[in-house]
Amino acid sequence: MNALTLVIDDDPAFNAILVRTLNRRGIPAQGASDVSSALLAADALRPARVVLDLNLQGSSGLTLIPALLAINPDCRIVVLTGYASIATAVDAVKLGAVQYLAKPVEIEAILSAFADDHGPDFGQPASDAPLSVDRLEWEHIQRVLNENAGNISATARALKMHRRTLQRKLSKRPVRT
Repeated sequence: MNALTLVIDDDPAFNAILVRTLNRRGIPAQGASDVSSALLAADALRPARVVLDLNLQGSSGLTLIPALLAINPDCRIVVLTGYASIATAVDAVKLGAVQYLAKPVEIEAILSAFADDHGPDFGQPASDAPLSVDRLEWEHIQRVLNENAGNISATARALKMHRRTLQRKLSKRPVRT
C-alpha cells in the first residue's frame, strides 16, 4: 500500500492519531476534518483509500461517498462510526464503500478492510435469535436519522419524540443484538 490515504473525521485527536499511525507504517496519509476540506483534499490528492467518519459535524459522511468516487472511481472507502446500524451499513455499501466498521476500531481492522478485495463479508449466517426490543428501537432510530440526513430535530419530529430524548438515546452505545 503506497498510495495516499485520506482520513476524514471531525474528531481532531482521532484524525491526527490515525494519520500519524498510517504514516508510521509507511502508508502516506493526510487528514481532513469537514466536508469542504475533504472534497478539496480529495480533488488535489486523488487518494487511493479513504477512511470516512459517518457523522461529520452533524452531517452524514455518506453524502461524500459519491463525490469521492467521482474524483477517483478506484478509491476504496471504509466508513467508520460510533453509531453502527444495519441501515447505515447497507447504505454505505450501496453507495460504494468497501467496508463499514464500528468505533473503536484497531488499525489492523482498517488495513484489512482496504486489503480485502471481496468487499464486506455478508456471508455470515444470520442468527436465529430475534433482535431485542432495544436493538430494534436503535435500528429504527438510525434508519429514520439516515432518512433525515442526520438532522436530529427532523428525526425527533418524525419519531414523535422530544429532541432531548432522542439526543440522550443517540449518546448511548448501540444495544447489542
